[in-house]
Amino acid sequence: MPDVEPPVPALPARTPARRRDRHGRGLRGPLIPPSLPGWRTRADKFDDVVLRCVRRLERRWAKQLDGVEFAVEEVPPSDPAPWEHRTVALGRYFPADAVGGLTHRIVVYRRPVLARAEDAEEIETIVRLVLVEQVAAMLGRAPEEVDPEYPDGY
Repeated sequence: MPDVEPPVPALPARTPARRRDRHGRGLRGPLIPPSLPGWRTRADKFDDVVLRCVRRLERRWAKQLDGVEFAVEEVPPSDPAPWEHRTVALGRYFPADAVGGLTHRIVVYRRPVLARAEDAEEIETIVRLVLVEQVAAMLGRAPEEVDPEYPDGY
């Protein structure tokens, strides 16, 4: 009989190993588990501030704000150009469009607000002021009517 070599068994399928750098100092897993508050991003925290301010306005103006969409965007669009108005928009009101089927929309721009605020308390104050001004523009009222705590001189 001729010498026949037995077949070589197939190697088991390998899953890619989680690798660290060659000295063993790399990350082994997530730094913060999703169950802890530190997991939330700065954008998530900003969204929470906007949501708190919207709920505060809705307590007083629920009927008028029914169907109004509130949104957060990173930066304002470049049209109209900010240098034409000498300021960067912190928020904007978009009226309803019957043709397109869009409802009233109020947008708060996250980056310009964060650039003007020094701490979390100031972020909330600026967001509240922006929302009050945009809701007042939508309702055709003075900001002091929309929020009695609206500061004079703004």
